[in-house]
Amino acid sequence: MTTAMAATAAEDNAIERITADRGPHYEPFGWHHWPEHPWLTYQFRRALGETQEGGGSVSECFLAASRMIPGDLESWHREWYRIAEENWARGLAEEAKGHARTAMNCFLRAADYYRQAEFHLAEDDPRRLPTFEKMEACSHKFLARLNPPGEVVEIPYENGVSLCGYFVRAPFPGAKLPVLICMGGLDSIKDEMWFMQAHGCLQRGISVLMVDIPGQGGTLRRHKVAARPDTEVPIGRCIDWLVQRADVDPARIAVCGSSLGGYYAARAGCYEKRLAACISHGAVWSVPELWADKGEEFGLAPHIKWVFGSKTMKQAHVAMQPFVLEGHLEHMTCNWLILHGGHDVLTVTAATKAHDYAKARGVKVDMRILQPEETGAEHCQHDNPTIGQEVMCDWLADLFGIDQTALLRTGWNPLV
Repeated sequence: MTTAMAATAAEDNAIERITADRGPHYEPFGWHHWPEHPWLTYQFRRALGETQEGGGSVSECFLAASRMIPGDLESWHREWYRIAEENWARGLAEEAKGHARTAMNCFLRAADYYRQAEFHLAEDDPRRLPTFEKMEACSHKFLARLNPPGEVVEIPYENGVSLCGYFVRAPFPGAKLPVLICMGGLDSIKDEMWFMQAHGCLQRGISVLMVDIPGQGGTLRRHKVAARPDTEVPIGRCIDWLVQRADVDPARIAVCGSSLGGYYAARAGCYEKRLAACISHGAVWSVPELWADKGEEFGLAPHIKWVFGSKTMKQAHVAMQPFVLEGHLEHMTCNWLILHGGHDVLTVTAATKAHDYAKARGVKVDMRILQPEETGAEHCQHDNPTIGQEVMCDWLADLFGIDQTALLRTGWNPLV
């Protein structure tokens, strides 16, 4: 895509904008449930989209929303937690009856509901870590029933701290399979990567390592490790761990980061030369530029301060200064894909800057901007995560030389 095409793909959007239509309605970026509360609407759209990858049911999501007080964060927590608990209890009951598939479905739905219930709790809320760990318990139950079973892993990092992760081998024959390291961004975590990256890779014969790097998930919540700009270090630790496995092809290891993870993945791809590819699922050119005018009233301010280890937004702005790609992208030698929504809050302008800068310096970069007509125009394709996975995982499968038609004839059952 040319610069001109990218620039006209869509207007850069501000997620805080309150639409003229104050009733529930459809926008170019997806279903807009509470227009007067755009941040909660964005999170609801995210939950609704992930139902199609197993992270809930449409009816349960709308049932929970119908019980909420619009704009009230306590009711947000209460109603997501309520349906999470119901699915957890049903999963345990069905598991006891030997109904393994139904139990797995319940546990996967509950995991994403607990994630939503935890999302808006304050950093120091005593409910936050227990809710997060209930989500992890659901993920563990689901992963254990996969064939082959998923593994709950700890990746040695530094100072006695390990990175929390899940490894799932693709359910296809082969002594050494390619692997995608999957990570989120500012607020997405390893347990959400199933719905955003991992499921599609496993269907295409690519194993996955879903991981919380510094500033994310369990690594932040349990170990209090804030984000760092040189993400090639934690990603390098992940690769150190992967290459010791007998079932990993060391020549076909890639990394994908969603949202702020778009920066994390690109930065790792600049300096970790064992990576064959990196994917920015949402491109970030400059973090300080992205949030330059954001203060304490910004909808993501609590997450930003927590992730960057800061007490105030002023301190966070200082901490985020090194999180830029200028001066680094010229060192990238692996293949790079930018997948971006045409109405992404990260802005099409940022994606275009990153793409054009890299291309001018000889980087092997591809860019795909999804439009409202095909859906997926929302940030990280939260309105339709399936199309996001299809674009990313097909690109990676082609790069890794995977014949998907032949793969499906092996007699092994792909994950569904």
